[in-house]
Amino acid sequence: MKAKRNSSYLSKSALWALPVAAILYPSISVSQIVTTEESAASAFPAEAYSPYANRSIPIRPLWGETHLHTSLSLDAGAFGNILGPDTAWDFAKGKKVTSSSGLPVKLSRPLDWMVLTDHTDLMGFAPDLQAGAPGVLADPKGREWHEGYKKGGEAAGKSAFDLITNFAQMTLPESLLKAYSPGSDEFAFVWEEIVEAAERANDPGVFTAFIGFEWTSVPKGFNLHRNVMLRDGASRALQVVPPVTQPPYGSTDPLELYKWLEAYQEKTGGRAVAFSHNGNLSNGWMFPTKDTYHGGVVDEDYVRQRAKWEPHYEVTQIKGDGEAHPFLSPEDSFADYENWDKGNLDLTQLKTDEMLKGEYAREALKQGLALEEEFGINPYKFGFGGATDSHTSLATAEEDNFFGKSVSVEPSPTRIEHPFIASDLGRVEGYELVASGYTAVWAEDNTRKAIFDAFKRRETYATTGTRIGLRFFGGWSFTDEDLRSRALAEAGYAKGVPMGSDMRPRTEEAVPSFLIFALRDPIGANLDRIQVVKGWMDAEGALQEKVYNVAWSGDREADADGNVGEVGNTVDLEKASWTNTIGSSELMTVWVDPDFDAAERAFYYVRVLEIPTPRWVVYDKVRFGIELPEEAQLIHQERAYSSPIWYTPQK
Repeated sequence: MKAKRNSSYLSKSALWALPVAAILYPSISVSQIVTTEESAASAFPAEAYSPYANRSIPIRPLWGETHLHTSLSLDAGAFGNILGPDTAWDFAKGKKVTSSSGLPVKLSRPLDWMVLTDHTDLMGFAPDLQAGAPGVLADPKGREWHEGYKKGGEAAGKSAFDLITNFAQMTLPESLLKAYSPGSDEFAFVWEEIVEAAERANDPGVFTAFIGFEWTSVPKGFNLHRNVMLRDGASRALQVVPPVTQPPYGSTDPLELYKWLEAYQEKTGGRAVAFSHNGNLSNGWMFPTKDTYHGGVVDEDYVRQRAKWEPHYEVTQIKGDGEAHPFLSPEDSFADYENWDKGNLDLTQLKTDEMLKGEYAREALKQGLALEEEFGINPYKFGFGGATDSHTSLATAEEDNFFGKSVSVEPSPTRIEHPFIASDLGRVEGYELVASGYTAVWAEDNTRKAIFDAFKRRETYATTGTRIGLRFFGGWSFTDEDLRSRALAEAGYAKGVPMGSDMRPRTEEAVPSFLIFALRDPIGANLDRIQVVKGWMDAEGALQEKVYNVAWSGDREADADGNVGEVGNTVDLEKASWTNTIGSSELMTVWVDPDFDAAERAFYYVRVLEIPTPRWVVYDKVRFGIELPEEAQLIHQERAYSSPIWYTPQK
């Protein structure tokens, strides 16, 4: 395992001498390494023989999902989803269920927690659409959509997309809008159903079920959705009804969502946060800067409210990966990963290069530094997470177990032929869907309070569906010796801060050092490399970025610019498999920033890459015996993204 200059690593013999799981998840170990120079007294402090007796740090990542839809959501139901919240919760807990298309399905491993986020607009309409309720059939559009749903297949898909387009363009029939908006009995009944299902599923210490919803702002088809998570139970959640975006019952302006969140906390004494939806279908509106955005301008009130209510960002999901884009990061050879950059949600407006800076996480983090310089508040100081945004009630994010975005593209020999979006301006093909992603949370225990609080402090990381273990700490005095301890995390918390934090005040002439450890998914692929992504604002106010290779597998050497060659490729496209004969099962380093300037605002986050593996379309090819389009991407490198750590110059 190689590491770049200013990096430290253990030899392979030393690595294997240390049980890897114990380094990453210290609670798992049952003994303590004692060198010949150490006494028993120094290794086992007198106040506690057991080194774990007084430990209060997070001990393992809890894996979960922040964005999933059931049959109660308008679009999910229109596409044929018949699975309600109880089935979604059962599936997340690891139970085998039957999909809406009649297929048996089960996760490879249960999740630890989930937020169920059905759309609030037209809440309750989807089940009535499926059933052909009198109120739906009384409206000409309602009858048209119901007839399309009954026909199934392509007709159902066209009907569903027409419904979505009417929603995005705010041309829904007034009678239907009134019947399924706040103030109607149907809206209230469905909200109660959502809340009570989460209460039934919640099992503190075993599985955490969060009450939540998706706020579905999509002006002009520009996707500005937010997912909302409540820390509370039914006694607080049922004191309110969730907000909507369709006028006259709601607004598409995020400031109105923030007002609802404030009112919820004031009325109930509860806690709530919002997560920005992956922004790559927002046509530049997800991360506005000084330019006017719909509904207002980016001023001190906007940055203050967004910083308060949105501590988390959905960086990867089924509709593409939103970490970086090659137009914005031309020097980053791994930025071109599952980018969706064609247009808005319904492809009624195509993308321009100027829009991209308002859509991708890395650019937003950089813009946040500039806004903080101006307003004293960084609205884009968010942690990272991944989600599926599946509308099947099934939180599947693994390549060999991918059930798609909607019922119409659940596994079948023809599903890659169905475009996700098709308009007169272009198409997003079915094979472009992404089997992504999940969120890992470093929480003290598996409860609503502990996980919610971890989100608030941004101690989370995203993956594209793999379950890589990742620790990332920033400080001023990490050394090689910290890698030799079985209690790596203890050193991280004692000498620094975890992912999602601000660096502690700088002492004298210290330079930032980072303690980083990554462990492969136990049933997944080996690791290719660890990279640190740095963004900063220079003395002239220009925003800069650089990607550093800091640890990698094999005997590759970095060139003078720090570039490391490809890890290799063992993928067998005929069998949809690969071998772990390349890469490493774990990588670790202490990295010191060689370009640090104490006067410059900066952020750092970690990106971990696996070795190449097959995409989900290759598994379909082998299972169904189908031919894949030449344009379909067959191989990729799955990855994890840590939440950033920020450095702010001292005044």
